Amino acid sequence: MYIKIKVKAGAREEKVVKKSDDHYDISVREKAEANAANRRILEIISDIYKTKKVRIISGHHEPGKIISVEN
Repeated sequence: MYIKIKVKAGAREEKVVKKSDDHYDISVREKAEANAANRRILEIISDIYKTKKVRIISGHHEPGKIISVEN
């Protein structure tokens, strides 16, 4: 399954907003440096979908990302 995510890195507080079944807006406290925000995004998505098989398909250096989730 593919999920579209819009990320806001360096936010004051973490927040996850589910826009639809496959679209989320996520704010994380980590900066977009040294891949810290991407790692936190993957942790959040793996907690939501209860799986460890989560990876970024596209958007590694952009706020808009596509994530692959496998059960």
